Amino acid sequence: MNHYSKTFPWLKSILVTGAIATTATLSWLAPIGSNRSVFAALEDSPKTVVDEVWQIVNQEYVDPSFNQVDWQATRQQLLNRNYTSPEQAYKAIRDALEPIGDPYTRFLEPEQFKALTDQTAGELSGVGIRMGVDEKTQKLLIIEPIENSPAFKAELKSGDKIIAIDGKSTQGMSAEEASALIRGEVGSSVTLKISRQGQNHFDVTLTRAQIELPSVHYTLKQEGQMRVGYISIDEFSSHAPEQMQRAIRNLDNQDVNGYVLDLRGNPGGLLYASIEIARMWLDEGEIVHTIDRKGGEQKFSANQTALTQLPLVVLVDGNSASASEILAGALKDNKRARVVGSTTFGKAVVQSVHSLSDGSGLAVTISRYYPPSGIDINHKGINPDVQIDLTRAQQRRLVTQPMLRATIEDPQYKQALTVLENTMLAERGLNQPPEPISVR
Repeated sequence: MNHYSKTFPWLKSILVTGAIATTATLSWLAPIGSNRSVFAALEDSPKTVVDEVWQIVNQEYVDPSFNQVDWQATRQQLLNRNYTSPEQAYKAIRDALEPIGDPYTRFLEPEQFKALTDQTAGELSGVGIRMGVDEKTQKLLIIEPIENSPAFKAELKSGDKIIAIDGKSTQGMSAEEASALIRGEVGSSVTLKISRQGQNHFDVTLTRAQIELPSVHYTLKQEGQMRVGYISIDEFSSHAPEQMQRAIRNLDNQDVNGYVLDLRGNPGGLLYASIEIARMWLDEGEIVHTIDRKGGEQKFSANQTALTQLPLVVLVDGNSASASEILAGALKDNKRARVVGSTTFGKAVVQSVHSLSDGSGLAVTISRYYPPSGIDINHKGINPDVQIDLTRAQQRRLVTQPMLRATIEDPQYKQALTVLENTMLAERGLNQPPEPISVR
């Protein structure tokens, strides 16, 4: 499925999420004008980074009026100051961006920028375990080892408790804090003390490796008389298209009758990933179009490469954002799928992220996007075909008991099954109401 990225290689790094959307490029922009004193000032880091930020925003920001901010005056104010530390420069950058009033145009310190690029790459350096904290015991435990990872090969298991990391007790430690200790450079090692039911505590020394994070999860579900291919996407990382391709092909080989595609809680990801995945479900029709600051329009469409024509239902909620909305909108507007759930987040702008000279980064909004319908969904979201909002109690139950997600105890998933069965009956030309689904 690389045809698209070969045709438009720049899309490999454009990302759209509810938090941020990026294109990672190394930027070096020459100072504007011929003022020698300004140029000399720019040679003094960290002022260089300050002006890099200003110039990127000046050249790329989607609104050429900068939300009525005098951006030229902002530059002079920035360059007239002396910065004795990167922290001072970083604060000045944030203060300069704030009046634009765009939460998605933001500065990223070096650690934040690295975390973002790791996330969008869908890879990290570690041992390959998903962790959580047991609500009752407050113990750190392994949710699952990632397939083919060092943890998987060492036969660590779901439910194993991590007592210590390199001799440091995990008592009271959050999963995020533990992750920070476990990650490290490829080739280095980390020792975990494991508690497993029925065994004495034991140590496992693992060598860190580059881990491909699974963004796409899938399983075959027997729901009454239906064989349902259930696929969920955590985010649209660079590996998501190939993972989706495997999911569809493997489920098709298991003779599924239809699909439920779960985009709930998905904040977005790479633009090209959402387009490539849409093409796996659509043979024809527009997927999305973008409009930049000059009014230039770019349209992206299906290209006769769909992997399946089986009935499809898409699940969304208020946390389905950006790239999720591109995919859901394309499938809904082209009548390829029925959308079930809650109104989506409503983020219809695209950012690029630039790597700056000191390792920090800048995200800047460069365009707006529209689904095939042409409706502006920014701050509005996509309304599902079948609206079913969860109560707070239902939401809390699914969060605290994740094993209930995508079961008959999940009201939105249960409704998706009803819609899927109705769709299948309609395609067979049967108009009678379906029998209730019974799952034991």
